[in-house]
Amino acid sequence: MGSWDLPVPKILDRSRSVAPPGWSRWLVPPAALSIHLAIGQAYAWSVFKPPLESSLNLSGTLSALPFQLGIVMLGLSAAFGGTLVERNGPRWAMSVSLVCFSSGFLIASLGAATRQYWLVVLGYGFVGGIGLGIGYISPVSTLIKWFPDRPGMATGIAIMGFGGGALIASPWSAQMLKSFGSDSSGIALSFLVLGLAYAVFMSLGVLLVRVPAPGWKPAGWTAPDPAAVTPLVSGADVSARNAIRTPQFWCLWVLLCCNVTAGIGILEKAAPMVTDFFADTSVPVGASAAAGFVAMLSLANMSGRFVWSSTSDLIGRKNVYRLYLGAGALSYLVIAIAGNASKPLFIICTMLILSFYGGGFATIPAYLKDLFGTYQVGAIHGRLLTAWSTAGVLGPLIVNAIADAQKSAGRTGPALYTMSVYIMVGLLAVGFAANEFVRPVHPRFHEPKEAPHEHAHT
Repeated sequence: MGSWDLPVPKILDRSRSVAPPGWSRWLVPPAALSIHLAIGQAYAWSVFKPPLESSLNLSGTLSALPFQLGIVMLGLSAAFGGTLVERNGPRWAMSVSLVCFSSGFLIASLGAATRQYWLVVLGYGFVGGIGLGIGYISPVSTLIKWFPDRPGMATGIAIMGFGGGALIASPWSAQMLKSFGSDSSGIALSFLVLGLAYAVFMSLGVLLVRVPAPGWKPAGWTAPDPAAVTPLVSGADVSARNAIRTPQFWCLWVLLCCNVTAGIGILEKAAPMVTDFFADTSVPVGASAAAGFVAMLSLANMSGRFVWSSTSDLIGRKNVYRLYLGAGALSYLVIAIAGNASKPLFIICTMLILSFYGGGFATIPAYLKDLFGTYQVGAIHGRLLTAWSTAGVLGPLIVNAIADAQKSAGRTGPALYTMSVYIMVGLLAVGFAANEFVRPVHPRFHEPKEAPHEHAHT
């Protein structure tokens, strides 16, 4: 996956964002959060699905298209843009993300106002999706460099905001739809407000972010002796080109794809799913309660990123993925068996699944660092996110297509989702097996010891 040479304005050049001596590394997490909290809005897409379906006469599968394309573009832009992000620095990457993400909303707003659905797909999915991918990887590599002593916690911080974005966007969007109306004009106005507000918020990250000076390390910290660490932490470096030739890379690709598919299927359809699930009970779920459910999932998604990823620093990456995939499969089984018998049980299980989903995302950069070293970890991470693109199509497609088919067959309630749930159990079992196959990388893939690390971005 190659790179392109693009002109970079001097103010965004990497050399202009090198931190001066004495600059606190704890100012970098807020910069990362301003980007990830904004682009994490993607997880609140389900709030817009019912009004889009009714105002533009769309099926559930069609209304998922902007979200699916956005996730596909996220993975592709992260995979192809990872090298550019490493070369041009986080300030450039955050600026690109700001322009794409915000203009994506403005195009989608025009599409909703003129009832041209393809413009919503193009704006939110394609243009906005590029902003998602570049923004997602922009602070990850920078934070790993600022926090070499706590890589799991650092990646947890970086990616936590993405999981929490819907916590803000979901109730905010629901309130706007209530105020502006849930017809196409109200949706257009909501998209317009979101685009402009996120442009202002994301600019804070652009202004605040800094990269460490070459050779910088935390005061009093020395790199651990490779002989003293666990077998999966090699201490050696592997290039991005060699990494994709190893079975370890593809094992991680499979486990990430399975874990993400299992979580994203719920996320994309969260609001209508909880409404459908309990529609036949004595206390059905209303629109406001459904938006609250989306916000709770977002809270689980966000906190899982920090808590589980930090836990992986203590118990190891392989063990923490055993938890994500094994306990995730059991939680889905409970949902399938219990049906609509208990709302609290449904909420606990879905929150657990979403916390493992978030944890899986946040821990994967540290897993890559353990196996392949820090040499080109940002570029390897970008390539691995194609698993997310695949899952972004698979998860919503499985859940929506099966639910649409079951609805056409006259079924209601949990029966709309039972088959999807069992498919997710199977996928998580496949991911669990892939994790068990992860072994230390063979030394023939290692870079020579004298490799110049300052060229890591090449």
